[in-house]
Amino acid sequence: MARIAFIGQQEFGKAVLEAFIARGDTIAGVFCVPDKPGARQDALKADALALGLQVFSFASLRSPEAEAAMRSLQADIGIMAYVLQFAPQSFVNIPKHGTIQFHPSLLPSHRGPSSISWPIALGARETGVTIFRPTDGLDEGPVVLQKACTIGPDETLGELYFNKLFPMGVSALLEATDMVLAGRHEERVQDERQATYEGWMHDDECEIHWPGHVDTVYNLIRACNPAPGAWMMLDGVKVRVYDCRKHVVGRFVPGGHKPGDIAGVTENAIVVWAQGGLIEILKLRPEGGGKMGAGDYARQRGLVSEGAWRSYVRPAA
Repeated sequence: MARIAFIGQQEFGKAVLEAFIARGDTIAGVFCVPDKPGARQDALKADALALGLQVFSFASLRSPEAEAAMRSLQADIGIMAYVLQFAPQSFVNIPKHGTIQFHPSLLPSHRGPSSISWPIALGARETGVTIFRPTDGLDEGPVVLQKACTIGPDETLGELYFNKLFPMGVSALLEATDMVLAGRHEERVQDERQATYEGWMHDDECEIHWPGHVDTVYNLIRACNPAPGAWMMLDGVKVRVYDCRKHVVGRFVPGGHKPGDIAGVTENAIVVWAQGGLIEILKLRPEGGGKMGAGDYARQRGLVSEGAWRSYVRPAA
């Protein structure tokens, strides 16, 4: 079995590490991010220490100390399983068969750090995982293996990641490792004409713009659920929106209403107008508070119910 130099973070890194150990590979050493003061220890690091593995935590993988540590491992291959630190060629090329890296999109589409969120936000119907050779360019290296999956019309970020991309990524790294070690893989250069890049899905990107089409609003909410949460101003309070339903009503908001207006309040929901439809908000989180049912929030704030919105909803096909 292989002798592996492992670089990673968080629950995904932990799951990949345990998958390699379970099948009998040797983990020569684990590179983790340094602990942040006052923060919980990274899940991968905690797991590696509990397993008695050799653990390295360097502020930069560019450092001579990081390269010396990698050389000391005499690894057959390097595995990068969710890595936010920059890893230079002088570091990743040290293992006998180089290093392979996981990325949760079908490269060259959706390079960048929020590559699971953006396909949902942009209304894509397909995404997947890519195992590639890391280079000094961001997510630009040759592709070793790709696996595709559908994005359901109502699927959230959490559902897509945990139900599909997470397990698919673990198995793809195992498969790609075997291919590389056996010399059975091909490395396909990414087509730069097809490349796209998006940055972090931060607060500015998560703001709901109600004048946009109802599909655009719905896709953004799905792409930010469970984190960081798409947000809106509701009755003067910044509110993050999570679980919701979309209702198509036609091309325009009926007269007397504008996008962003509350169309109605039910026992379980707050309903808001958008272009071409309605968003029925089921779960939200007001700033400074915890997640709660939207109906409960409406009652706390004394939001008024209007029942006419139901007459506009187009029956399901």
